[in-house]
Amino acid sequence: MPASARPEPRGYSGLPRWIYLPAALGVLFVLVPLAGMLTRVDWLHFIPLITSDSSLAALRLSLETAVASTAACLVLGVPMALVLARGPVRGRRWLRALVLLPLVLPPVVGGLALLYTFGRLGLVGQWLDIVGVQLAFTTLAVVMAQTFVSLPFLVVSLEGALRTAGGRYEAVAATLGAAPTHVFWRVTLPLVAPGLASGLVLSFARSLGEFGATLTFAGSLEGVTRTLPLEVYLQREVDPDAAVALALVLVVVAALVVGVAYGRRLAGAVSA
Repeated sequence: MPASARPEPRGYSGLPRWIYLPAALGVLFVLVPLAGMLTRVDWLHFIPLITSDSSLAALRLSLETAVASTAACLVLGVPMALVLARGPVRGRRWLRALVLLPLVLPPVVGGLALLYTFGRLGLVGQWLDIVGVQLAFTTLAVVMAQTFVSLPFLVVSLEGALRTAGGRYEAVAATLGAAPTHVFWRVTLPLVAPGLASGLVLSFARSLGEFGATLTFAGSLEGVTRTLPLEVYLQREVDPDAAVALALVLVVVAALVVGVAYGRRLAGAVSA
């Protein structure tokens, strides 16, 4: 029997035993700080702390802007990923590097770039100001800042899914007479739906936790631009108990979003 045809031993994972030690340390490195935060929560006053007017306004604004920025990532990111994965574009490597640049830029730098582009005296903002349009320090600025830092997460996930899926099914559909737009909606998107879902989840979670670019480009105006991360930072200076309680809310919401999305993806993969 050739070696490739031999069945793998039951329970064999292919991993050396020592690999579990650094893996366990990595898990502890993530979980222990969260446990440390739990020890500082004022459970007796937890509900009043998270249901104050400013806290509820910040949570509502965070959820609304995160949904809006995720939708913007969907509209902009899907075409970008398709072009990077399938388009006959010269210099694609450099284009990809530019698209993914916000992943490695400090968020404050991204906020400055947006401010000097869309602020009142910015490259584009000065012309918008002439017609009475102001973007900086508005709720729309929050969405723009979140989109700027979250867009690469969707592009990376979807481009990887497109490369893994290959183009053979689209080629078959094209030979049968399907138009490119029809192939995109009926073949390409269903093939990469799990990757697209992962990218949307990552973009939403990143938008929900965005701080630096939002503060720099949109400021911290209660009910207008003060999202939950900004509220946590503000409360840290005046009421540490409220800051810890709101931070826990942010962790729980992000964990629920990621857990539900990846749970559905795993269930779909198992059923398939």
